[in-house]
Order: sequence, then C-alpha cells, then structure tokens
Amino acid sequence: MTDNTIASVPTLSLRAGSVAVKIPQLGFGVWQVPDDKVGPAVEKALEVGYRHIDTAKAYDNESGVGRVLSATPVPRSQIFLTTKLWNADQGYQQTLDAFEASHQRLGSDAPVDLYLIHWPTPKNDRYVDTYRALIELRESGKIRAAGVCNFEVEHLERVNAELGEYPAINQIELHPFLQQAQLREFHQAHDIVTEAWSPLASGGEVLQNADIAAIADKHGKTAAQVILRWHLQLGNVVIPKSVTPARIEENFDIFGFELDGEDLRTIAGLDKGERTGPDPMEFNQA
Repeated sequence: MTDNTIASVPTLSLRAGSVAVKIPQLGFGVWQVPDDKVGPAVEKALEVGYRHIDTAKAYDNESGVGRVLSATPVPRSQIFLTTKLWNADQGYQQTLDAFEASHQRLGSDAPVDLYLIHWPTPKNDRYVDTYRALIELRESGKIRAAGVCNFEVEHLERVNAELGEYPAINQIELHPFLQQAQLREFHQAHDIVTEAWSPLASGGEVLQNADIAAIADKHGKTAAQVILRWHLQLGNVVIPKSVTPARIEENFDIFGFELDGEDLRTIAGLDKGERTGPDPMEFNQA
C-alpha cells in the first residue's frame, strides 16, 4: 500500500496552546503487546497506512515502538506519536522526570506529539499538578499537545478551573455498549476531542451482536469495520489494536463506505453503559 493511503485518513484539530495540532482520526494501539513483539505489529501498521501510533509507559513497549520508528522509511514527521504517564509518576516534578524517561525509551529527539495522563486516580489527588507539568512540557516544545485519559466531567472542570484550560483530548473507554453520550456532549461543548480506547469492547459480545452483524452484511463489511466506521462518523479518534496482519489491514479498510441514518440509530440503541475496564472514579492503582 502506498503513502497515498494517508490522504484517506481524516484528521481532527487538537488545541495546543496558541496553535492547533492535527491528529489522524484512525490510529494504531499497542496495549498488551509485549516489547519484543510490538515491532512487527507497528511495522505492518505503518505499511498498511497508519500514521498514528498510541503507546504508554504502562504498556512496557515504548522501547519497541521507538526502535520501529527509528528504522522505518516513513519520516518521523509523518507519524503522530502518543504516549502516556502512568499513575505512580503523577505530580509536577515526577511527571517531568517520567516524560524524560519515556522520551529516551522512544529513542528520538523529535517532540512527542501527544502526552496523556493515563488515569485521574482521584484518591491520590495529583492530576492538576500533573497537568501543570504537561503544560510546561508543551510550552518548552517537548510535546506538541497535552491531554488526558479516563477523566470524568468533574476532573476536566477542575483542571480548567485551576489551570485555565481544558485538556485537548480525553481518551476514554467507548464502544457501542458504552457510548458515553453525556461525556461526549461535554467534550464537544468545550472543544475537547474524544478518543476511544477499547473501541471494539475487547472483541467480545459486541462483535457477535445481531444488529451489528446485519449492518455488516448490508455493507459487505465485518462487524469490526462497522464499529470502527461508527466511531469515525461520531467524530471520535479511534485506536484499534491487533497483532494479526490480516486484522491490521481489515481495521484500516474503513474509508470506502458510510453508515446511513438507520445504521447509526440502530447502533445508538445498543448502549447499555457496560464497561470492560475500570471505573475512573474508583481506579486508583499506582
């Protein structure tokens, strides 16, 4: 697949201080991919046409991602790279130090395109000081944009109240069984981009759903392709993960069709508030 593929991936604008940064709406996630196995998966993703890679300190594969980005013929300037700060590293100075360690593991002098606080860990109450460090990293040019994961409205409002800005993006669990309508509405009102992790609900029951299967048959696509297309049409950034080459290709092949109003209404009716991961109000693991 040629580099012309990139043109088919829409981008969204992230607020980044006084400028805007473009993030590809479809990215490639590497959660639960071991460091010694992440290389082939990322290589395949770049070959297929992905130009947005999402890792994290907690995934223990930043070094593997960095090795691929150093070796690939795709210029680093064409790749949007996200990594995340783990909970135990929260706090102003701790965040600055943790970022330097992540940056070193990623193995490039280029700025990290997006740095995220992985969880609010409200019991620890350090996410405001942590976000203050992210602003410092952005203003010093070490990262291009600052954001968060798994923040609820009260966490977002507190960051804004104390620091004078909302995060540019909030990466949250989001799939047809957990559609987060109220949080997405808040995001839209405050120019916060919504990014979906576990976009296929960890590949379980949602992929076997009869309504989604019917939509897939209608369009000649797979259930996963229908769900990823749904994310794009909602306006989400979405980061499916796979280590299977055929699945990596399949997940990228979502630009040649469009869900209609009936399809979207059907999927909207599947929401049941069902999480596959932790509740951000209760998750305080260091």
